[in-house]
Amino acid sequence: MTKVRHWVIMIVLSLSGGIIFGLPFLFEVYYKPLAQALSLNNTEVGSLMSVFGVTSLISYFPGGWLADRVSPRKLITISLVLTGFSGLYFSTFPSYTISLALHAFWGVAISFLFWGAMIRVTRNWAPPEEQGRAFGILESGRGIGEVLTGVALLAVFAALGSGDSALAVVIILSSVFTLALGVLAWFTLEDEVDDGRGAEDAHKIGLSDIIATIKMPVVWLIATVIFTGYCTYWGTFRFTSYATDIFMMSVTIAATISVGKMWLKPMAALVAGFVADKLGIARTVAFLFMVLIISFSVFAVMPGSSAMIPMMLLNIAIASLVVFAMRGIYFALLEEGGVPLAVTGTAAGFVSAIGYTPDIFMPLLGGVLLDTYPGPTGYRYFFFTTAAICAVGLVASLTIYLKFVRKTDQESG
Repeated sequence: MTKVRHWVIMIVLSLSGGIIFGLPFLFEVYYKPLAQALSLNNTEVGSLMSVFGVTSLISYFPGGWLADRVSPRKLITISLVLTGFSGLYFSTFPSYTISLALHAFWGVAISFLFWGAMIRVTRNWAPPEEQGRAFGILESGRGIGEVLTGVALLAVFAALGSGDSALAVVIILSSVFTLALGVLAWFTLEDEVDDGRGAEDAHKIGLSDIIATIKMPVVWLIATVIFTGYCTYWGTFRFTSYATDIFMMSVTIAATISVGKMWLKPMAALVAGFVADKLGIARTVAFLFMVLIISFSVFAVMPGSSAMIPMMLLNIAIASLVVFAMRGIYFALLEEGGVPLAVTGTAAGFVSAIGYTPDIFMPLLGGVLLDTYPGPTGYRYFFFTTAAICAVGLVASLTIYLKFVRKTDQESG
């Protein structure tokens, strides 16, 4: 493989990995407009994402096993095309029932076909000692894709009046971008399951390998890290409504804040990848959890006065930087924790099935808390809960370092 093709693969992979999630996570930027266009309350909007989470949860594990056996080019291309075409239908603002069905379909199309293939291709893309930067570059590229499309779509949304018709155009354009990446993926990605490291085992993953993978303690700890880390990612989704409900900002300004924090993702993930390769993945993740415990606790107690807006914006920047940094490196724990390359997809599918369960309950939790406890109280409960979850992630990451990473270093030394 030439060096140019090597980097083209990562560019297409990372852009696809960012843009494909634009449709199911549309409400992160357009929460209020989407609820209005579909005539939904907070709980119903949360239910859309919960349905996506349920089908994703069911799909991750078998999708990971599939990624160890089937061409990633085929899996990723089919996923992008199916997601793009279904997005075009969503732009018509169908009924609540149909919207639920579409979010369920996206859970399968993305988590079964796309996710495991993306993780496996990324791990194969770099040698063992550069896993942090490989996943950091992936997450950075995903962030660039989200930023470029987010800024362009928000500009279109504002220019067209920020109404229902403007939102429909946004959804159509997002779907077209996804379809275009499907075409690019077909012509750029490789048909091989991997690039040669462990290739002889790629098509021999059987039931015994699956059971052995599930029994690995480090796999469960990695799943816990991803679970808690992903809860913090969901915590950042509430920043937009937090700004409008507590600090009385307009919908457009709040959406601008949401898109603005996306600019932090590429830098945070890229830097975290290189730093983690020097300091260690598990130790870096543990430090990031400590920062998040403080940050979300600050959100919980911060009064909603205009004088606190600068502090609120600074805390949004800190929390976003740390969350994006963590998302950029936590899958590199597969290498640092000693998970065999041949079962990368299977392990990634299993830890994702556990790690991304917040897709099911975090949006619903936020919706229920805000509907039950309107105003600052609901946000206080939500952010304190997120901070407590971070403490669990801190314990899991420290355990990985103490029981697996440091122990291995001592034995090899």
